[in-house]
Amino acid sequence: MRKIREVLRLHFEARLSERQISNICVLGKGTVRRFLKRAEAVELSWPLPPTLDDAALEKRLFPRPRRPQRASGPNRITPPFTRSSGAPM
Repeated sequence: MRKIREVLRLHFEARLSERQISNICVLGKGTVRRFLKRAEAVELSWPLPPTLDDAALEKRLFPRPRRPQRASGPNRITPPFTRSSGAPM
């Protein structure tokens, strides 16, 4: 997470371009752009709140995708029955 903090600091505090930030942090320009877009999407600004540690920052910028719930009831699709043995039914 240190790189994300550094990217945000260089962008907001030093007002460097994405290209300059990518060179300093040894990251691709696309990675820098994604970090900044994610920060903008969750309305992060600089300085970061002191209570926002690395784990919390990661959760805000990279939330876990929600798993789809399993279908149940009459609309549930079930695979057809297959027999592994060659015996006739």
